[in-house]
Amino acid sequence: MQDIKRRRNSIQSTQQITKAMKLVSTVKLQRAKQKAESAKPYFAMMYSTVCSIMEKTDNVNHPFLVHNGSEKKAVITITSNRGLAGGYNTNVIKGMEAYGLKPSECDCIAVGKKGLEVLNRKGFNVVKDECDVINEPLYSDAIRISKEALEMYTRGDVGEVYLAYTEFKNTVSQIPHVMKLLPIDVSEVDAPNEEEATKAKAIMDYEPDPDEALNQIVPKYMTSLIFGAFMEAVASENGARMQAMDNATNNAEDMIQSLSLQYNRARQGSITQELTEIIAGASAVS
Repeated sequence: MQDIKRRRNSIQSTQQITKAMKLVSTVKLQRAKQKAESAKPYFAMMYSTVCSIMEKTDNVNHPFLVHNGSEKKAVITITSNRGLAGGYNTNVIKGMEAYGLKPSECDCIAVGKKGLEVLNRKGFNVVKDECDVINEPLYSDAIRISKEALEMYTRGDVGEVYLAYTEFKNTVSQIPHVMKLLPIDVSEVDAPNEEEATKAKAIMDYEPDPDEALNQIVPKYMTSLIFGAFMEAVASENGARMQAMDNATNNAEDMIQSLSLQYNRARQGSITQELTEIIAGASAVS
């Protein structure tokens, strides 16, 4: 009975902590969700627009549009600095592996301590640690990371640049997502409808020239997508943590009920045994 009571009290204390963490995550989620939802249309349109521009670009041999021959791949991996969020952090790395990114061919820019730990454990090469960024992500952080990735690409250290993060769908659904940033891939652009088919055939005109225009467009395009991924990741982290803490609280409640039932049975058995001993003793005396 003492062991059961001690364990039940311990679980009750843990339940209070998980309940408090759920409330904190709920409040943070509301703010992060609002930021992610307000920013998402801009970044989605930025990606679609730039891919559409590239689709209509012909006879332009720009470094950002062609593979430079390197077999290495740079991966900007966005996770969190804190755990207790279910499978949120490990799912990002699993998403990279499912996409076909192998440890031997990846140079990772890690954003988030938990993801950094998983990357090291699985054998990925981490060339840059940007873990502090995810605490309060700013657009200036996205500019710096975008610049680092572009420098790796232009030097020929890597031949492709990817972005791995968690896409926020809703409070209970967060989906790991891997996006190819460079060379710009137009295969994901929606096919034009019949009304736009004629317009889509027109070749894009650049002013003053394609190289100068793309040197301005592509860095802004990458920065915008990275910052948009930051907003999605923060909202996804808080959503995953809120859901994990809610599940932990419910599980603790189930365990408390089970232990209470065991305690009551043990207590009833002890009382019954004492009564039996008293009656037996009284019968012996008489």
